[in-house]
This record gives sequence, C-alpha cells and structure tokens, in this order.
Amino acid sequence: MLGQHNGEGPSRRHRRVKKTGKQSIGRSRGGLTTKIHMVTASDRSVVAFSLSGGQAHDAPQGWLLVDSIERESEQAYMLMDRAYEGSRMRAKVIEKGYIPVVPPKKRRKEPWEYDKERYKQRNEIERCFLRLKRFRKVFTRYDKLDVIFSGFIYFALIIDALISVNTI
Repeated sequence: MLGQHNGEGPSRRHRRVKKTGKQSIGRSRGGLTTKIHMVTASDRSVVAFSLSGGQAHDAPQGWLLVDSIERESEQAYMLMDRAYEGSRMRAKVIEKGYIPVVPPKKRRKEPWEYDKERYKQRNEIERCFLRLKRFRKVFTRYDKLDVIFSGFIYFALIIDALISVNTI
C-alpha cells in the first residue's frame, strides 16, 4: 500500500451518472452543430420535427418526417426547401396525397414547374425558426443528449404559443 489514499479515483462529489443516448451533434463548416428539420402547418403550429448532425444531408430526415405525418383532408400542398427537392422525395410527397411545391435546383437537367406564388408562403417556417432561435439554449445547444434538447424545443414552442395568445 503506497501513498496516502486507499481508494484511487474521483471523489464522491464528481461521480455522476454517465449521459448515454442519441446525440445528433455533427461537424459542419461552422463547427459542431445540430440541424432541426421541421414540418409546420403555419408559422405558429409545428406538426413534427427531428434532429440530425450538422454534417448529415437533409433529405433522409425529411423522408422520415413525411412518413410520420398524417394528411388531413384540407391540406393539399407541401412547401419544401430545395434541400428536399429530390425526385424520390417529391414522389413520396405525391404518394402521401400532397402536391409538392419546391423549386428545382439550378443545375437540374429537366426542371419542373411549381407554384411560385404559393412557394412565397414558405417564409412562415422561417419565421417559426426565428422565434424558436430567440431562445439562447436552442441556438447554442448546451445540451448533450437529443432527449434533453428536444424537450427544450417543445418547451420553447409552448412558451412561444403562450406569448402569441397573450399578445393577440
């Protein structure tokens, strides 16, 4: 028995439960980031969202989100960002019963026509993201685990909804 201390290791104060679980943190040009993929009905109502690492492509997450939502009879159009404009994604949206409104990428050999006036409504989701990112904990992502981060996104959406009800 050498030394003064019998039990080596951290003190009781520093023994904590290890955080294990999914962590959608990935390296992109801006450093370690997380992407939030979202489906909204308007600028105030979120239908579904998912998280992915910063290096991940948007289309696979969009595919999963389209699979997870149920179409209501009054919903006819799905406005999408160019990151989701692939042929498979457009076919999936049509299969679900929506009319896809997404501009083709500029380098596409066979571009399609889309409703440019309706596409201007896509700013509603951008406004939703702006309000969501007013919460510092969302735009800086202090949390390690997706469960905690998603919980705070839900919390931020609830607070935003309560603020909008009080201001009307």
